[in-house]
Amino acid sequence: MTATLLPYSSLPAERIGVHAPASLPAAIRLGTVHLTVARLDRSLAFYEQVLGFRLLSRTPATGGQLATAALGVAGSDDVLVLLHEQPGARPVPPRGRLGLYHLAVLLPTRADLGRFMRHVRGLGLHIGSSDHNYSEASYITDPDGFTIEVYRDRPRTEWQVSEQGEIQPALEPLDLPGVLAAAGDTPWQGLPVGTIMGHLHFYTGDLRLALAFYHQALGFDIETWSLQGALFVGAGGYHHHLGLNVWAAGSPVATTVDARLLRWELWLPTAAERDAALTRLQAAGYPVEQTPDGPLVTDPWGIRVLLRTEAQPAA
Repeated sequence: MTATLLPYSSLPAERIGVHAPASLPAAIRLGTVHLTVARLDRSLAFYEQVLGFRLLSRTPATGGQLATAALGVAGSDDVLVLLHEQPGARPVPPRGRLGLYHLAVLLPTRADLGRFMRHVRGLGLHIGSSDHNYSEASYITDPDGFTIEVYRDRPRTEWQVSEQGEIQPALEPLDLPGVLAAAGDTPWQGLPVGTIMGHLHFYTGDLRLALAFYHQALGFDIETWSLQGALFVGAGGYHHHLGLNVWAAGSPVATTVDARLLRWELWLPTAAERDAALTRLQAAGYPVEQTPDGPLVTDPWGIRVLLRTEAQPAA
């Protein structure tokens, strides 16, 4: 029996998804994603020349600190990705390790996605693609084995939900001719103004434990729950800010000798909202480290999130 699908806009906000006991505000955003890589120069060549990031700053290895490179996009000083060089770091295996599955860069328009895909195809590189119903996406693997999704969202007026309020995903072939045609004659000039970190997707060991951390304590709403071995959670009715799956359950957790996610940042609109999220996480017993940039909280698989607030300046 096929489920009845409704336009997203036909349901009130309170009926979209399964709301957390204390939901995060709609105005959250994802901040810097910190990755360790084996060779910084190799990674920079890929992130700049292939993905189209702009190098914002670079620091050498000194005093026991790893060499780093901060990457952003045109028109902004926000750091989307911070690469930390760890010579000899083992690449991500095909099945993955518990930790990061992929990071996802959100482009402003379909034309931007078309220009990006035309650019990558012109380099002779393999790029995967899919239509997810609410978005059109491309996928590419970096030199350390990290998967990077580059995608564009359809307007929410085109999204679909079930009668129960579940945002409906899809895994259909991308309309590649249509996406490429949308690019027009404008050349690719790197990630455009308005590009942001759209979502992250994690390999976890147990969806029940993942929900306890990300939904019940941190406060993300469950937006999609009918996928095999995966849940999508978000804030403000977004299809997902985080994907959580058990597709690599039984694999080891990424360690200090691996190319891995060091931490990710979650920005909340106010200090009060940040402190409320922290209080919930502490009450649930999750490890918290106080840093100059804010509290750093660790999930059951060593994935660390830095809680930041727009009320404080970025470091």
